[in-house]
Amino acid sequence: MPEDCVFCKIGSGQIPVQPVYEDEEFVAFRDLNPQAPVHVLLIPRAHYPTLMDMQDPSLMGRALQVVQQVARDLGLEEEGFRVVVNCRDNGGQTVYHVHFHVLGGRFMQWPPG
Repeated sequence: MPEDCVFCKIGSGQIPVQPVYEDEEFVAFRDLNPQAPVHVLLIPRAHYPTLMDMQDPSLMGRALQVVQQVARDLGLEEEGFRVVVNCRDNGGQTVYHVHFHVLGGRFMQWPPG
């Protein structure tokens, strides 16, 4: 775990958050700078800098199962939601610990704007 990774510190409990979901592999919590009425970040507890580093297909599938659970728990299932994973600089990634944004509670435009 990199010493300066804020998401590793959240995943290990060094930085407390109010989880909306947690298990032995993942933690989901509300984004501090929400871009929608519902904006949750899902992080793996293990450190993977980018989506390209997350090589285990079963872990990737599990992440999407957790996204589904979070969406159900937050009442987003019926109206819909968006899942975003930014990858590297040109993809808009600012924290180099892979994370999934779950956004909902309003209509999402395309292209994003």
